[in-house]
Amino acid sequence: MDRRDWMRGSMAAAASGWLGPRSPQPPAVRPEAPMNAATKALHDLLAREWDYRMEQHPTEASTLGDRRFNDRWQDLSLEAIRKRYDHQRRVLGELRSIERSELSARDQLNVDLFAKDCEWDIEEYGYRWYLIPLNQRGGPQTADELADLLPFDTPKDYEDWLARLRSFPQYLAQTQELMETGIAERMVLPRVVMQRVTFQIDQQIVNDPATSRFYKPFRRFPASIAASEQTRLASAAQKAIGLGIVPAFRRFRDFFVQRYLPACWDQAGIWQLPNGEALYAFFVRRYTTANLTPQGVYQVGLEEVRRLRGEMQATMAQAGFRGSLPAFFHLLRTDPRFFSPTPQELLDAYRALAKRIDPRLVKVFRVLPRMPYGVEPIPAQVAPDTTTAYYQPGAADGSRAGTYYVNLYRPETRPKWEMTALTLHESVPGHHLQMALAMELTDLPPFRRYGYYHAFGEGWGLYAETLGYEMGLYEDPYAKFGQLTYDMWRAVRLVVDPGIHVLRWSRQQAINYFMENAAKQELDVVNEIDRYIAWPGQALAYKIGQLKIRALRDRASQALGTRFDVKAFHQAVLEEGALPLDILERNIDTWIRASQAAGRPAAEGKTEAGGSST
Repeated sequence: MDRRDWMRGSMAAAASGWLGPRSPQPPAVRPEAPMNAATKALHDLLAREWDYRMEQHPTEASTLGDRRFNDRWQDLSLEAIRKRYDHQRRVLGELRSIERSELSARDQLNVDLFAKDCEWDIEEYGYRWYLIPLNQRGGPQTADELADLLPFDTPKDYEDWLARLRSFPQYLAQTQELMETGIAERMVLPRVVMQRVTFQIDQQIVNDPATSRFYKPFRRFPASIAASEQTRLASAAQKAIGLGIVPAFRRFRDFFVQRYLPACWDQAGIWQLPNGEALYAFFVRRYTTANLTPQGVYQVGLEEVRRLRGEMQATMAQAGFRGSLPAFFHLLRTDPRFFSPTPQELLDAYRALAKRIDPRLVKVFRVLPRMPYGVEPIPAQVAPDTTTAYYQPGAADGSRAGTYYVNLYRPETRPKWEMTALTLHESVPGHHLQMALAMELTDLPPFRRYGYYHAFGEGWGLYAETLGYEMGLYEDPYAKFGQLTYDMWRAVRLVVDPGIHVLRWSRQQAINYFMENAAKQELDVVNEIDRYIAWPGQALAYKIGQLKIRALRDRASQALGTRFDVKAFHQAVLEEGALPLDILERNIDTWIRASQAAGRPAAEGKTEAGGSST
């Protein structure tokens, strides 16, 4: 899901997390107590702030179906960023003035979560991370991908996109202003990752505007739009691209190559940035939603790597391989039987696997989402620089299904034995199932229905990979080894991420450690390490979240004994949407006590709805 996070968060420089639409209007929050003054004040604040956030983050609003701001990009000016910071400080003060004791338990939780989000954003502002508005995984140079997530049904849809095309040069100029300030303040990323962006910029500098990826919506119109109108709109788009966007990218490329890249760091690690070690410690806390230190995370990683190597040795023996673990890694990376010969065959295999998984969900889930999902290729222009797959949530207004994007670049480097774990993580029962169910929680305010905590969401995705055993999907030792490889991949992150950003490991040292402990292809490993360099701390969320969910399941199983129901446990984990790990733990402990008191598993009685791949 990583790609989606960058597009909807960091690309917008000062973005403050995940938010969804308010068009059509979301259902009103149903209070658990009479609407007293405190409750009304909270609900009014949340509704007002929802609209504010959608207005301030228009591309996020667009991706989830709110079309009110489809004609604009986010304002990335330094003044606008400062105003958003000042606004959050005022809102936090207003939130704290609400009489907490007069609120229901759920609204008290709403206050806690909203306040924590504000506090994190306020703290991050002080580190000036917004001065790094792009990296090799996304930014204005890949902004054309937004068009793939939008409906183009009416003339207004096209007019809105035209407005975005016309204002894009200003958006790019604001990005450059942030980067120029970043140069002055030494807030830059290492050159080894940023130099990848040059190719992405080059892809936007076209001689014929009709070949631009920004022009894609104008290559096909619905029949309901008159031919003369189609001609007018297409001509206007070519003018906006040819006279505005392409020259803007030429200017931006000159700046990027001549001034920005030379100013980037020679070594990896944000320890080089002003207050870099404090910034990394903040990222560790924010992404894990836990009171962990970089050194503590590093130690957990070493222990997990040691444990998983033992399981790998046992699985290798089950496969009948009698050599060393490095030799088995070599076999898995090179034997032609493990690879698809063409991109299309690889895509077909992913789609077939998704359809195989769908009907098995009922083995471990009582409630399934109504929203479907599809399997599509990662756009070719970013595929060489991005990870194996990611997930894009569907639009809350139902205009777009969820999408599981898979990387088809160089299929000879993408082994079949990794496909099951990867698909379980990104689609179902991983990201799609969790996020689509959260969207259906209409008794929660929108900031929670569409909110996201990395440790919860990515921890759930990694935990979902292990559910393949209970669903009967790891039928041979190679697929099982694939699951262990993916588990090891996330364990390695706990070592190499703080290794790079605090312990001052070199990029090659991190690559070597990864290659020594996981059977992933070198292309993937290099892309992964460069991702950690560019996005400090985020990769820690997966394993920390998984370990917490697994520990809570073990705790519930031990407490409830034969009355433990895995379907009820999963429902208890997911029924409040994404949560920080400490709140999740509190909820599960409450559920365990309720289940013990009732003499049966809790969280029963909701209606099933089937999800399927499209």
